[in-house]
Amino acid sequence: MDSIYIEYNFIVVPNEPATEILIAELGTVGFESFVESNEGVTAYIQKQDWSEDILNDIFILSSTEFKITYTKREVEQTNWNAEWEKNFNPIQVEDKVSIRAPFHENPNLKFDIVIEPKMSFGTGHHETTHMMVQHLLALDLEGKKVLDMGCGTGILAIFAEMKGATPIDAIDIDAWCYENSIENVQRNNCNHISVYEGNSSLLENKQYDVIIANINRNILLNDMETYTKCLNENGVLLLSGFYQEDISIIDEEVSKYKLSLDKTIQRNNWVSLRYQK
Repeated sequence: MDSIYIEYNFIVVPNEPATEILIAELGTVGFESFVESNEGVTAYIQKQDWSEDILNDIFILSSTEFKITYTKREVEQTNWNAEWEKNFNPIQVEDKVSIRAPFHENPNLKFDIVIEPKMSFGTGHHETTHMMVQHLLALDLEGKKVLDMGCGTGILAIFAEMKGATPIDAIDIDAWCYENSIENVQRNNCNHISVYEGNSSLLENKQYDVIIANINRNILLNDMETYTKCLNENGVLLLSGFYQEDISIIDEEVSKYKLSLDKTIQRNNWVSLRYQK
């Protein structure tokens, strides 16, 4: 039986950066899937996780800088691929990496990642995913053991394998993301990625050379000690999923574990940080 979801269609004026902020805030209250458009974003939450006051703590809705209106309806988990096909446009990162759906033409760049995103987060369109791809482009991953925490579509794990990483663990707490990552790993003919459904409790006794964590700020702060314990000496920790004003909070927490910040990337108000152990 298909799950029942509540769909919110938000019209956002002006679109940026309000849409990205809205998505981040909705994610903190249980919305798990988003389809962006030129007008705003459509967001989905399982009916069992929804309540009438779900939007009370979404602060951007009361901002005077943006006009945000919305409608909502109940939907079943059907025909979502068709929605993605209408809204998922191919992108390129630094003219080296293409991120596209199977129905898009291959631009023949150095790296070609084919994603059927369904309802998982991480198509590459979101600022944080784009920045993480930029970080990975700059790293030598040959033979490195990598963790993609909160893997979404599996896109970052897939790109890590394309750059020579092995083995790679990809973990997401959401069952839909778990299944979608497995499909995308197979679609990109990856042989060194293991996908798991769960949270940071799966990391006990694990060690990695590179850890990718593109998750919201509160989860990062909560799990930082676990990430740093799992990171080998001279390892790299890549973090994103938060705003420029959160850097000091993140940096204060990471500094407790003797890691040093050595690179910052920013897109609009979103940031991604690279730490060295």
